[in-house]
Amino acid sequence: MLLDFFPSRTLTIYLAKMFAVRIVAVLAMLVLVLLALDMLGKTGDILAVPGNGDAEVWLYASLRAPQLVARFLPYSVLLATIITLAGLNQNSEVISMKAAGLSAHQILAPLLLIGLVVAAISFAFNERIVTRATATLKVWEDVEYAAIPQDREARSNVYFNDGNDVLMGATLSGRGAETTLTDVMFYERDDGGMITRQISAERATFASPGWRMEDASAFNVASAQTQQLGSVVVAPGVEIAQIELRRVDPDAQGLAELSESIEALQGAGRRTGELEAKWWHKISGPLSAVLMPLLGAVAGFGLARSGQLFARAVIGMALGFAYFVVDNAALAMGSFGGYPPLLAAWAPFFLFMLVGETVLVRTEE
Repeated sequence: MLLDFFPSRTLTIYLAKMFAVRIVAVLAMLVLVLLALDMLGKTGDILAVPGNGDAEVWLYASLRAPQLVARFLPYSVLLATIITLAGLNQNSEVISMKAAGLSAHQILAPLLLIGLVVAAISFAFNERIVTRATATLKVWEDVEYAAIPQDREARSNVYFNDGNDVLMGATLSGRGAETTLTDVMFYERDDGGMITRQISAERATFASPGWRMEDASAFNVASAQTQQLGSVVVAPGVEIAQIELRRVDPDAQGLAELSESIEALQGAGRRTGELEAKWWHKISGPLSAVLMPLLGAVAGFGLARSGQLFARAVIGMALGFAYFVVDNAALAMGSFGGYPPLLAAWAPFFLFMLVGETVLVRTEE
């Protein structure tokens, strides 16, 4: 009985293949155009670094392309829906299918099935490829397109507070007890926030507690004198847990890794609403590919000869783009604490599913 929801096998394959081809074509067009425009602004910065050449330009393209694919795949499904259904309507194929006894939901069933397949592929693609490309690209951008650090989780320009004092480093690399800071500056400040002494070193490692600065030199503000300290331990209040918490980047982490980061932050008493919303959105985001055929379905129904086909296509596009606007706004509200994380990630999806279903039913009536 479940298979009765779909039209005949031949018609299901025909509609599914037509829809899939258009998704791929629209996505390829969008990614190629947007990647070319993006590289126009970035190629100069990449080639300005001594030693960089064509290989680095292509490396940037390979890291940026997965991000564009992940971002514009739902838009591609929406545009492919409108193109497919408008074409079927224009050629009276929708009328033929309805005359054969098919409902609007049965006509859309193959498109919804392809949307579900696209959502599954999108989720796996985001988890396995996009997160890694994002992590590598951010590290590369932090070093201004110079040589990519071997530690892809390295961070640039980090700082930590130890009471009134501040520990700063140009780069942060390594994990656990092997964590290393380079180009380190430690500022001792009085109760008024004024710097009393500045200690600098090329390198600092975790000393449990504190951070051991090697070949350090100190500048005393009051006497304006510099003193060689050798090896010195500073910032005993800056723990490894505090270092690890600064690494959390939801766009560069998969579901499992982000779950561990959220638990660590909650254990440290940190606010995790924004990260929890991003966690849920890693699931609801790819599922928007299932929603797009429903929102764009208005373009496929109604008489083409009435002259309203273009207006219906515009309405379908407006509904689809309105979903993305509301989705981004809900995530922003979740980040500020205005919405609970679960509501921020899922409310737009279910809201527009009801809107799309309502429009489809009213159109069919």
